[in-house]
Amino acid sequence: MEMTPFFFAAYKLVKYAVYPLTWVIGSLSLAWLLACLPPSPRQRRWMRAWLAAGLLLLLVIAMPVSSYVLMSLLEGWHPKASPDAGPFDAVVVLGGGLKEAGTLRPVVELSDESRQRTICGVQLYQQGVAPRLLLTGGDARVFGSGTKEATAMQEWAIQVGVPSHALVLEDRSRTTYENALESKRLLGSGTRIALVTSAYHIPRAAAVFARQGFDVFPFPCGFHARHRLEDLWGDLTVFDFLPTGWAIDRFTDAVDEVAGIAVYWLAGKL
Repeated sequence: MEMTPFFFAAYKLVKYAVYPLTWVIGSLSLAWLLACLPPSPRQRRWMRAWLAAGLLLLLVIAMPVSSYVLMSLLEGWHPKASPDAGPFDAVVVLGGGLKEAGTLRPVVELSDESRQRTICGVQLYQQGVAPRLLLTGGDARVFGSGTKEATAMQEWAIQVGVPSHALVLEDRSRTTYENALESKRLLGSGTRIALVTSAYHIPRAAAVFARQGFDVFPFPCGFHARHRLEDLWGDLTVFDFLPTGWAIDRFTDAVDEVAGIAVYWLAGKL
C-alpha cells in the first residue's frame, strides 16, 4: 500500500528522532535550559548530567570504532551470494539517492551509493547472470518534484554499456517496502533475483523482498566495514578512537538502518 504524501513527509520527519546528532543536541539543549533557571543544587546536578551525556554521546558517535562495530554487524548479516548460483531472472538494483542540480552542480547526479549500486548491478549483468537489469527508485522528495532515481540510474547504465532493451525501470517507489511491491508488479512473485544494494541495507532489503515472494540472492556492495566483528579488534589503532566527521555520518547511517529494521519488523513487513 502506497503512503500518501502526508504520511511520507511525516515518515521522513520522524526519522530525525533517531539521528544521533539529534540526541546530542537534545542533551546539550536540556543542559542549557537548566543553566538558565534559578540555581539550585538539584538543578546543577541535572545540568552536569545532561552536559556529560551530550558530550559522551558526541564522543561515541564520532569515534570510527563505533561505526565499525555497527556496520560490521549489519554488513556481515548476510553472506554474499555467488554468481555461480545463477542464472537469475533479473538483477534488481535499489536506488540510493540523488544529488540535485543547482547553481554550482549543473545536472542531477547519482549519489555515491546509487552509483556504487548501479555499477555492481551492471557488472553482474555483464557477467551474464541475468537477462534483465531492473533499476528501482522514484522521486523521494517531500516538497516539489524532481528527477526519478531509476531514470538517472538508467542513463548511467547506458553510458557504461548496458543495452536499453535489457533495462527495466521501476520509478514509482520511495521506500524499500515500495521497491519490493513495485518490483513484484513488474517481475511477478516467485522471481529469482540477484538483489543489489549497499551492504548495510541488505538485511532489511533481502527480508522485505523475500516477504513479497521473491527468491532472493543478495549481492551487497559499498562495504563500510573492513572486517567482521570478531576480526575487528586486532586491526584497530589509536586513530580509530579519535573523533572525526565522517564517523558521525557512518554511525548515523547504521543507526538509521537499525531503526528501519525495527520499524519494518513491528509493521510486519519482514
